[in-house]
Amino acid sequence: MKYFNTLFLIILASLAISCKDSKPTEVKETKTQPNIVVIYLDDLGYGDLSSYGATEINTPNIDKLANGGVKFTNGYATSATCTPSRYGLLTGVYPWRNKQAKILPGTAPLIISTEQMTLPKMLKTKGYHTGIVGKWHLGLGSGMVNWNERVSPGPNEVGFDYAYIMAATQDRVPTVYIENGNVQGLDPNDPIEVSYKENFEGQPTGKDNPELTTMKWHHGHNNTIVNGIPRIGYMKGGEKAKWTDVDMADHFLKGAQDYVKKHKNEPFFLYYAMQQPHVPRTPNPLFVGSTTLGPRGDVIVEADWAVGEFIKTLEEEGLLENTLIVFSSDNGPVLNDGYFDDADTKIGNHTPTGGLRGGKYSLYDAGTHVPFFTYWKGKIEPSVSDALVCQVDLLSSISKLVGSDIAESDSDSENVLDAFLGTSKIGRKDLILEATSRTAYRNGDWALIPPYNGKNYNNQVNIELGHDNKKFQLYNLKEDRAQKNNLAESNPEKLKELIAAFEAIRGENYSKVQKLELH
Repeated sequence: MKYFNTLFLIILASLAISCKDSKPTEVKETKTQPNIVVIYLDDLGYGDLSSYGATEINTPNIDKLANGGVKFTNGYATSATCTPSRYGLLTGVYPWRNKQAKILPGTAPLIISTEQMTLPKMLKTKGYHTGIVGKWHLGLGSGMVNWNERVSPGPNEVGFDYAYIMAATQDRVPTVYIENGNVQGLDPNDPIEVSYKENFEGQPTGKDNPELTTMKWHHGHNNTIVNGIPRIGYMKGGEKAKWTDVDMADHFLKGAQDYVKKHKNEPFFLYYAMQQPHVPRTPNPLFVGSTTLGPRGDVIVEADWAVGEFIKTLEEEGLLENTLIVFSSDNGPVLNDGYFDDADTKIGNHTPTGGLRGGKYSLYDAGTHVPFFTYWKGKIEPSVSDALVCQVDLLSSISKLVGSDIAESDSDSENVLDAFLGTSKIGRKDLILEATSRTAYRNGDWALIPPYNGKNYNNQVNIELGHDNKKFQLYNLKEDRAQKNNLAESNPEKLKELIAAFEAIRGENYSKVQKLELH
């Protein structure tokens, strides 16, 4: 018996030592994860912030973050238009791989597969609560949407625990807010009907009833009138559910603030997708006249204020020092994008592109080269980085940050976490960029634009598109950031090298224009 008592005590002691030794491992595995916030503006150009060189607009709140973190000079969206860029950011996949990833009407079905890996899905596997507040524009439902019932699939089905969104864009119907699939404030006795093909009987439009509009349409925006603004698409009903445009910035700000307050005691991911400075530009009256640039300048100042208020909330809740903030824009700038709002006539000395060529819709650099910075108080040292980074890289980089081993074989996302945290100046080697279903290539300091059919200039928005239906374009962006000197003929070896590297990723079926001898 004494033998068994002694053996029992030895076993207990061994178990105690084992348990004691295992505690540090448990603590290490359950350490507090950083909160992650992506602040995403809409049509903000490389030169639209004072921290990126603007002199006619003052953006002190955004500047404080940009100058206090890693400010990238070679930060890119995946596309020169909205839907494709949002697809690339959330999925880690180039949008040109998905033929549905193009500018969508408000009735388009969801273009992200519910089986697909996404940034919020990945974070949920690491214990994060995930939310989106703001613009979605990636489609909803599976075809014919009944806005009077829960709309699904949507953000909730691709990884977001909470979603408070507009369905598409501010200039498209339906002009309502949707919370977790349900239209907010909807009166069941006044159901919503939406069509992008034909108007509903008795509904006034911008085209037929200009006397009812307070904002005049220039092109494309001449359908149903809401709040005096003619929109794209036709809508009937849902009067109590319709948003008020001038309060939209405040509305989404409150949604973002409420979200972080509610989830401050758990790691969270918030995708705060702001609407500024997309059309229609409708600043709150408090910001009207805050610049000399008209409504476009005023809504950028309004957005800066909203960012400042949101950061105050993070500070007040004790969250700022444990929150990684990523700031960027979905594509480059455009002035007249469908309304007469003085954006082009009051531009003055302001250069939204920051001296880059092109703009929204364009294969030239200003289409996708956008403001891009990371901020993490106390963790990221202030610096300026020339590293080549892209929004498509968020999936792999943040996955590394939170200790996830999820990796998609078909992902185009690269782990550039060290560049995002400012501990390395090295980013991606190359990048394929997209504009209106056409693609271009960035490799190091070089930019390659293949020949494409179509007009090279969009007269409605006054932007060069980069289409040359006869020859390749080759630019050294380090020496020629304005892309004035096409080096394709004078440097045929570099041209051949980049075409080969581009086609190794893109394939050869990217242009209807016959390949040249240089190829």
